[in-house]
Amino acid sequence: MTGYGRGEVDHAGVKFSVELNSVNRKQSEIVVNLPREFAALEPQIRQAINDQLSRGRTSVTVSCQEGSSGHRKLALDTALARSYHDAMLALQKELNAPGEISIGTILQAPGVMRFAEQSVDTEQGWEPIEQALTAALADLVKMREREGRHLAKDLLQRIKTIRRDIKQVRTLFPGVVKKYRAALFDRIEKAGVAVASDDERLLKEIALFADRSDVSEELTRLDSHLTQFEQHLKSDAPVGRTLEFITQEIARELNTLGAKANDAVISQHVVACKAELEKIREQVQNLE
Repeated sequence: MTGYGRGEVDHAGVKFSVELNSVNRKQSEIVVNLPREFAALEPQIRQAINDQLSRGRTSVTVSCQEGSSGHRKLALDTALARSYHDAMLALQKELNAPGEISIGTILQAPGVMRFAEQSVDTEQGWEPIEQALTAALADLVKMREREGRHLAKDLLQRIKTIRRDIKQVRTLFPGVVKKYRAALFDRIEKAGVAVASDDERLLKEIALFADRSDVSEELTRLDSHLTQFEQHLKSDAPVGRTLEFITQEIARELNTLGAKANDAVISQHVVACKAELEKIREQVQNLE
């Protein structure tokens, strides 16, 4: 599921920011970008995210900079300034170039004059980073929940569509054997074969056909799977993987139903169910 969250915390004159981006992925994957000095905190950040999210590719970016209450100080790298001065004198001598090397020229050299970096060690940094991460996760989870409610509404509608087709199959199923019996006797009559309607061989053939085409068990299991799907979809717990499993079971029953149908109209309804189920399969992979 997709989502975005951001959290910021000021600590000791430094502003810590955490940004989270989550996109759809069947499994969980976390990519962490941290300042080098806080690299040791990556396992804790991963654990905090895993406690909240079980699916999706989540990118984490942690940054720190001068806070709103901080006072920026300039730092002078004297050794670097001296090195620049010596190099300039050497170059001037080598080229026999006239002119003076002023302090202004040296101060403009890269790195000589800069803003001092704030220093926060790893142990001190975890508390503000954790606070910012918690705020970012809260934002991200809210966004994912909104998307989840939208997906759930869509999935429930598709389940209703499948139920309507299954209801039609249940209505048509009892007439399949009657249609087969009528067609069988019609072929015998057209072939000019004199066979009594109570002929044991015919009755046995019809009975075998009725047994092979009996889909009552499949219809019962389908109804159970659809009910479980609806119940889990209304749960507040992570249900993505559970719904994937139920979707596989529904597909298995539909395949058996289609193979045993022996009726063009029933087959059409089964195909319609499979089309809806394929859309459901794609969607549940995005659910938490």
